[in-house]
Amino acid sequence: MPSLHRPEETTIHTLASRLRRLPPSCGPVRLVGVDGHAGSGKSTFAGQLAHALGGAPVLRLDDIASHDELFEWTGRLLAQVIRPLGRGESARYAPYDWHARAFGPPRDLPAAPVVLIEGVGAGRRALRPYLAALLWMELPHEESWTRGRRRDGEEQREFWAGWVRAERRHFAEDPSRPFADLLVRQLEKGYEVLPGPAKTFGPDQSLTHGDGPTAVC
Repeated sequence: MPSLHRPEETTIHTLASRLRRLPPSCGPVRLVGVDGHAGSGKSTFAGQLAHALGGAPVLRLDDIASHDELFEWTGRLLAQVIRPLGRGESARYAPYDWHARAFGPPRDLPAAPVVLIEGVGAGRRALRPYLAALLWMELPHEESWTRGRRRDGEEQREFWAGWVRAERRHFAEDPSRPFADLLVRQLEKGYEVLPGPAKTFGPDQSLTHGDGPTAVC
């Protein structure tokens, strides 16, 4: 029987199948974090993975963070999202509007079998106990930030200057990559998924823990 997916789709559908088979990590939910530097492609990848999972809900940390709390949002996330999901209930949170600089109307997040959390800080230490898996977008910070600046344009130049300082400080104090189960590298078509430093998935391979491209030994 011919394949139902194009070759570049195979990896992401295989990953989706593996994630479905993980034990629940937050009540009945398999909570999967997608972390990486700003501009590394987290949102695009999470959207494609959610589609491969049959429409899994995605919580974007851009909706949780704000101008005043770029990374100081852990308490709100735990209260509004993690604890309800842990009880098997739908979460309810107010997404932040970056243009209006205000939180908008509440939005529901169902306690689905798999829920994705994507954004810088999705693998922070306060969240890792609730994650079934942590995925890290494998793109060096300077390349990620260059892509992000190009995407957001000149009008966001001042914001990016402050963001880079905040992100450097965050990952210096609370790194995610050393705890990633899998590393995701974007290719010209599709993605490559490699075992991460945490080595929860796949064969036992030695990987660098630096910020640059992965070295597989």
